[in-house]
Amino acid sequence: MLVPFTAYLQPKANFSVIIEKKEAPTTVMIKNQSKGAESYTWDFGDGTTAKDTVSSHRYTHGGNYNITLTAIKGKKSNTMTQTIHIDTPAKCLIEITTDYGVMTAELYDATPQHRDNFLKLAEEGFYNGLLFHRVIEGFMIQGGDPTSKDAAAGTPLGSGGPGYQVPAEFVDSLVHIKGAIAAARTGDSVNPEKKSSGSQFYIVQGTPVDANTLSMWERKKGVPYTEAQKKAYMEKGGTPSLDHEYTVFGHIVSGLDVLDKIAKVEKDGRDRPKTDVKMTIKVIR
Repeated sequence: MLVPFTAYLQPKANFSVIIEKKEAPTTVMIKNQSKGAESYTWDFGDGTTAKDTVSSHRYTHGGNYNITLTAIKGKKSNTMTQTIHIDTPAKCLIEITTDYGVMTAELYDATPQHRDNFLKLAEEGFYNGLLFHRVIEGFMIQGGDPTSKDAAAGTPLGSGGPGYQVPAEFVDSLVHIKGAIAAARTGDSVNPEKKSSGSQFYIVQGTPVDANTLSMWERKKGVPYTEAQKKAYMEKGGTPSLDHEYTVFGHIVSGLDVLDKIAKVEKDGRDRPKTDVKMTIKVIR
């Protein structure tokens, strides 16, 4: 019986990449152009690997990465490595991963104490495994209580923290438009300086807002909205009643659909989701 000539050929690893957006986070498209192989292994240079055919890989941090493909046929193998560069984002970005999807958010330089505190906790892994423990559709989703990790059903949540507060950083340009990230806090009676929780935060879903509502809150608070803020509120909705009461320190730049999905989950009498909504937070910068 004749053995086909191709059976003696060495596998040849080869691939090309396309980086459509150079700045992290980004997805790199990968085209496997190898020949004579039966299986493949991939090393993406960021601590993750894969087997067989892939078409893309997501990078969340800037830097240089060596993508290595090994083409395998029996006991024979051939390797190709290609170095790519992903730019570090100009803005301070984080990713909030849940079972309902991923939200990418920008943290503001205008609120440096809140930004730096959040980044410190996220880089330490503080938020990983914590719950969005308070969810009110048409208002917000709240998380960051360390006592929520592995908390039994029915356990009262919302009073935990890292043991310190963050001074309020009210900025006129930062308001509670849908997708805004703001710090939770205790009430004025025990916290007249409106200091923020050291770890708890909420993401605004809000409701539709019209011009009359904004005019009412301008009169009550004595702080006028800019035309851009009015336009954003009327297009996206939000919760203007919270402006200048709680520190806004970021906003969701992608994944508002994830916010809406979480807001719709079934809750108990304390507004805790009946099925835990866990978070993992990764710093992208």
